[in-house]
Amino acid sequence: MAEPTDETRDEVRPDAGEAIDPESMTEEEMVEAAKRAGEQAAAEELAAERDAQADEARDLRLQVAKLEEDLEAARAEAQAASDRMLRLQADWDNFRRRTAEERLAEKARAAEGLVSNLLPVVDDLERAVGHASQAAEGDEVASQLASGVDAVLQKLVGVLAREGAEVIDPAGEPFEPLDHQAVGRVEDAEAYEETVRDVYQRGWRMGGKVIRPAMVTVTFGGPKRPAPEPEPEREAAGEAAAGDGDGSSGGAGQAPEGDES
Repeated sequence: MAEPTDETRDEVRPDAGEAIDPESMTEEEMVEAAKRAGEQAAAEELAAERDAQADEARDLRLQVAKLEEDLEAARAEAQAASDRMLRLQADWDNFRRRTAEERLAEKARAAEGLVSNLLPVVDDLERAVGHASQAAEGDEVASQLASGVDAVLQKLVGVLAREGAEVIDPAGEPFEPLDHQAVGRVEDAEAYEETVRDVYQRGWRMGGKVIRPAMVTVTFGGPKRPAPEPEPEREAAGEAAAGDGDGSSGGAGQAPEGDES
């Protein structure tokens, strides 16, 4: 039986979809079939690997997006917690400051009430010392008694001073409507007008607040009081400002020195 030639082999080569009988294939055909099977298997494996990598990349992207959402939510929660903490800290500071101010104000009111209640006692002691001093002239026992009452008065005034109370005794000073209560006017041509002449009852000030004005008489008919002199610091500042203004204007208006031409 004659062997098939290359032309007859090509004519009888089966289709790729048909079953191939290995016994009817030559060695070259078997090698070629093995190559095609290997290439197809490799292509399928690469396609499967690409699909797996694509699925893995998609899952990774989803995980990254989820992590970014979680991170943004955590940042928002941390910012909200920080804001709450700052608000609570500010509220606590305001509460502590307000409480301290209220305690100080309450203490000041209590001290002011105590001092106000003791002022009539101080007035009575002052009048008692004055009368006792006049009546004790030539009487040693009465003089010692007046000195003892005066010592008690000074101790009481010292206690009030430690509580922040100050005596307003404006004899010879300019009349101040906010600190003094005028109960009469006295004509005096030698004293400046609106000067305190007599103090019938001393006033008291506490914490910068007048709790009782001084009862005084005020002079009239005298010369006008001169205007108060400016404070040294303000006067120096005003002179410096004026000097700067003069220097700048003089420098701008003066012509440069040189020969006239």
